[in-house]
Amino acid sequence: MEDAQVPEGYDGENMTKKNEVYKCNICGNIVEMLHEGVGELVCCGQPMELKVEQTKENEGEEKHVPVIEKTETGIKVKIGSVPHPMEAAHHIEWIEVLADGESYKKFLKPTDEPVAEFPLKADKLTAREYCNIHGLWKKEQ
Repeated sequence: MEDAQVPEGYDGENMTKKNEVYKCNICGNIVEMLHEGVGELVCCGQPMELKVEQTKENEGEEKHVPVIEKTETGIKVKIGSVPHPMEAAHHIEWIEVLADGESYKKFLKPTDEPVAEFPLKADKLTAREYCNIHGLWKKEQ
């Protein structure tokens, strides 16, 4: 824990971790942690909800689990083995790749195709996406 100051008497609960995603269930604000910290994230007077990274074992995976392809210029991430809807009421908000300690993200609009290309080379990476209805999904490669 490089940047966080641990308060006296802190018992280890409510520790945030780098890259965790939290959502306010009142106003919809979303926060991604840039480093570890102590304490509880609060928005609109309520604790924020930690979004659990869902994987292929979860229902709905065919439209949500990122599909990772290596290309000549880097990495291509498509959302789902079956294309995910991209409508105002149901869409992918962003696609992110975590590789070699770096984070790469593309924000999407409901009119965009749920695909992102990143000019990077990595042997091991994690692709994540956030669906405005079904939350956070990931695939490791």
